[in-house]
Amino acid sequence: DLQICQHRAPTCCTKKMEESYQAAVRRERTQNIQALSFELKYMIVGHITAFQEAFESLLRFAENHTSSLFETAYRPMAKEAAEPVKELFTDISLYILGAETTVESAVLRFFDSLFPLVYSRLINPGITDLSEDYTECLRLTRQDINPFGRYSKNMVTELSKSLWASRMLSQALSLGIEVINTTEHAALTKECSKALVRMQYCPHCQGLTLIRPCVGYCLNVMRGCLASVSELDAQWREYISTLEYLTNEMAASHDLEIALTGIRNSINEAILHAQLNGPQLSATVDKVCGQPKQQEGNLSSDNIVPVKEVTETQAFVMAHASLNNKRREFINYMKRSRTFHASIAERLCDGDLVMRDSSTCWNGEDVV
Repeated sequence: DLQICQHRAPTCCTKKMEESYQAAVRRERTQNIQALSFELKYMIVGHITAFQEAFESLLRFAENHTSSLFETAYRPMAKEAAEPVKELFTDISLYILGAETTVESAVLRFFDSLFPLVYSRLINPGITDLSEDYTECLRLTRQDINPFGRYSKNMVTELSKSLWASRMLSQALSLGIEVINTTEHAALTKECSKALVRMQYCPHCQGLTLIRPCVGYCLNVMRGCLASVSELDAQWREYISTLEYLTNEMAASHDLEIALTGIRNSINEAILHAQLNGPQLSATVDKVCGQPKQQEGNLSSDNIVPVKEVTETQAFVMAHASLNNKRREFINYMKRSRTFHASIAERLCDGDLVMRDSSTCWNGEDVV
């Protein structure tokens, strides 16, 4: 009653053993492909980790760098500005990690939160009654009167350009892991598992436990079993080319590092612009939101403090040169994996599975 290992001679096998062999070949094929893809997956996961660690340290630096602007130049609003600054960098981080958000919404939300502070602490520092309704009116008015001039839009443009490649690379690396995981666990067809049993275990039914498959026979079986996997070859090559393009985009003149550390200067320019146009802004806000309660005696001009350039920025950009080296090493490795999907059958038939340097091997029906 054997279905797979039928043979003219007497046999050691039963139908139940054939079923066990089918389970064994499924398990072994998964394990063998996992062994082949382990190094590739390890490299991608390692790069995801290195990329995220470098990016998080970059974000922390840029956030501290931006917060220090308020502590040194705009002390009256430093404490209240801490939360909007934190939210801005959280939104940027989520954007890079692939969240359904945009750089534009993150930046404009930040400036919406910043305007009530700039207006009540710098432009009109005598305001004592900053109710929720008045604050909300200021937030909404910001969109119409554009107190920060071109600086808010410039910041959106600069960051969008620089963060796009990082977001795409982050998503692309995760996609690579997904593709490899799917390849490892691709289901075997019934015909394939039977062919693998015939190739690897049917000789055992004749007591031929040391005879291994012939090389050509192994390649035919494996190529048939892995036809769907090898069809990924063209897309995988395209994927590697895209990774190469994205890493080059990111590496170009430390674009990401410069953009993030430049946030501080963009915000400073925006605040200075609002202060210089304080009287016109006040006139418009008074018409739209009404006049809040005032306290006598403070002049807004006292709060305009020039910001010193922070020299550590340059040192920081230099420190991130090592990230470029990691990117280069990674992409060189990935380029070597271009043929991964096309060559799986050959690699599975290499080594211990087939008989090499011997005059006898198993051809699926007999020893030849």
